[in-house]
Amino acid sequence: MIVEERIYRIRGGKMQEYLKLVREEGIAIQAPILGNLIGYFVTEIGPLSHVVHMWGYASLDDRAVRRSNLAEDPRWQAFIPRLTALIESSENRILLPTDFSPLR
Repeated sequence: MIVEERIYRIRGGKMQEYLKLVREEGIAIQAPILGNLIGYFVTEIGPLSHVVHMWGYASLDDRAVRRSNLAEDPRWQAFIPRLTALIESSENRILLPTDFSPLR
């Protein structure tokens, strides 16, 4: 298993709008295609106005196929401009679990 960590800095004053959009529309589009949502988080200490979400995949190839399928979905294509308008910056990381990690 690999974990994709996506970190977004949300524009000032837009956090509640972002979370509402994801809660009410985004997850319903993403979850059936991407599959394994590990968690969706907001920051309280450290850099503020950040959202972190993690998705699990069987492999990099599995991730590539699922992300491609999401990108091709017309619902996602209509949704993503509304979402990205609320994001100031983004960062993605691929995390590889160690052999002793509970998540493998």
